[in-house]
Amino acid sequence: MGHMGQLKQEYRGLMERLDHLPVGMPRPEDERALEGWRELLEVMYSPEEAALASRMPMMPTPLSKLAGRFDMPEQELREKLEPLCDKGLVMDLVSRSTGETKYLLAPPVIGFFEFSMMRAHDMFDKLSVAKAMDAYVHGDDTFAREVFGNDTVIGRAMVHEDVLAADMPEVLDWERTTKLIEESEQLAVSQCYCRHKAAHLGKACDAPQEICLSLNNGAEFVIRRGFGRPINKQQALSIVTKARKIGLVQIADNVKNEPAYVCNCCACCCGQLSAINEFGLRAVNPSGFEPQHDPEECKGCSRCSRACPVAAIAMTPERTGGKRKNELYPVFDSELCIGCGVCATTCKQEAIRMERGAEPSHVPVNTIERVVRQMLERGRLADLLFDESESRGAAFLNHAVRAITHLPPAERALASEQVKSRFVSFVVENAPAIDA
Repeated sequence: MGHMGQLKQEYRGLMERLDHLPVGMPRPEDERALEGWRELLEVMYSPEEAALASRMPMMPTPLSKLAGRFDMPEQELREKLEPLCDKGLVMDLVSRSTGETKYLLAPPVIGFFEFSMMRAHDMFDKLSVAKAMDAYVHGDDTFAREVFGNDTVIGRAMVHEDVLAADMPEVLDWERTTKLIEESEQLAVSQCYCRHKAAHLGKACDAPQEICLSLNNGAEFVIRRGFGRPINKQQALSIVTKARKIGLVQIADNVKNEPAYVCNCCACCCGQLSAINEFGLRAVNPSGFEPQHDPEECKGCSRCSRACPVAAIAMTPERTGGKRKNELYPVFDSELCIGCGVCATTCKQEAIRMERGAEPSHVPVNTIERVVRQMLERGRLADLLFDESESRGAAFLNHAVRAITHLPPAERALASEQVKSRFVSFVVENAPAIDA
């Protein structure tokens, strides 16, 4: 039970399909994790749904094109896809300009793992899903390394803006949570998947559950399928302010343009922060800001160290003349720090402020660039460009090729090797030299 050979054929096809996504659902080694992996599949998908999902594309595709792939009338296919969309196993995205609906297979993360716990009650047995997910995700590090074991991760920390240094040079719009909200055309709030899962396991903290935000197209899907409710900009800003006051970390979609979500995360429940603390993975792209400490104002209370979500602050004893007891001072681990600013928000003495770091990590311009980088790092770039021998549309290929040509030279060469396409090789060889 739990071995690949014991899965029904429909589930084996689904697993093979998921393995071609930017984030797959690899088979773990640990027996408990293996059982959770199998249980998740069978609880979430019926055999018929698994068979259908195993043939779904990884990028948004019009129904008319899908009907040809499935050799099925459009209306019949739509009726089969509706239940999968309601469960978050397939995503339907509606174009704001044309009204056309496109469908794609939802990945595990960010995807059907989160959607499974965004509603309080639905067709899933929440306790069974929570137990299976906990076993799979924490039984060993197989899934954590699939999601977070490469350079391009799914989320980036957003600095708490109210603790930025007063003399800070211009902070860019995509670096500010408040600006992302103000520029969004649609907003939604949902239950925190991580905290809701922990609640079913009897492990949830006291942070609010309905607190995670979706933006624009992500919000429209969440609202349309009942995974969250619409809110206005003032309500979203109030949620952000409350989250900061109670020391939560804001983690956004790891792109500069049109991020799909901003989560308000706690270290005890959050999957991304747990991957840092439990498996030592660089699971969150740092914000680009780092704490600066004023020893003259510091009282050594250790509030910052206790509040740090990734345990990047150690309180170190220091001898002071005329005092029998050591003074305590915080020491910041720049390798671990994600630049969230929780330490500065927590400090009652205002002894910590956030300043721009010297070497910020790369943030992909948009989702296409992030996906190209993820697929390249996992050796799956050809799967992205040519899905089941079916080439992408011109618009997608233009975006993908643009992302490839903006990679450092070594990574462009790796892309050419993975794809082994005359077209992509021509683009790579003729791209302008770009510094790493």
